[in-house]
Amino acid sequence: METSERIAGLIGWFSRNMPTAQTELDYDTPFHLLIAVILSAQCTDRRVNMHTPLIFKRFPTPESLAEASFDEVFSLIKSITFPNNKAKNLIGMAQKLLEEFGGIVPDEPDELVKLPGVGRKTANVIASVIYDKQVIAVDTHVFRVSRRIGLSDGNTVEKVEKDLTELIPGELRPLAHHWLILHGRYVCTARKPKCADCGISEWCREYALNNLKLH
Repeated sequence: METSERIAGLIGWFSRNMPTAQTELDYDTPFHLLIAVILSAQCTDRRVNMHTPLIFKRFPTPESLAEASFDEVFSLIKSITFPNNKAKNLIGMAQKLLEEFGGIVPDEPDELVKLPGVGRKTANVIASVIYDKQVIAVDTHVFRVSRRIGLSDGNTVEKVEKDLTELIPGELRPLAHHWLILHGRYVCTARKPKCADCGISEWCREYALNNLKLH
């Protein structure tokens, strides 16, 4: 199957079946989404959502977080992965946000990555979810699914992002990010992909290869 045929089939299926896919992280402001995404690194959205109501209440603004002590932040996130680093990064992020951006979450990934705790994936998530920028964030789910179904052979996050950016029309990239994440989270899982229940199997390269092996 040609890649153009594969991407057309995938876009068609997802557009029909997941037209309003969105982040599963709870948030109420761009600043709070930034906190949530930083906390979600190597941690489930579900666990992050269990903690963020109290965090958001305690730190409604960058000013309130910038003035917080390490111990105060740590106590709120200690059951989330890597709480030491994340507590330091959250405080540093708020301080940098005030110093360089007037407390406003920037809309460009190149600006966002200047904030402590914000890598390229986090920057692209914020830019696409909040500002609808035509970028696509590659996390572990997007990386795995893209390689399995045949959208990329890249062995790095950067290469997979480049391939997806070339294949997916700009206006669909923010939505496609959620398509691939949710598909990877609930269907195309890491250890036991649910191929029998997969709606996109007819366009999946790995599914086709596995069927050939069986025959």
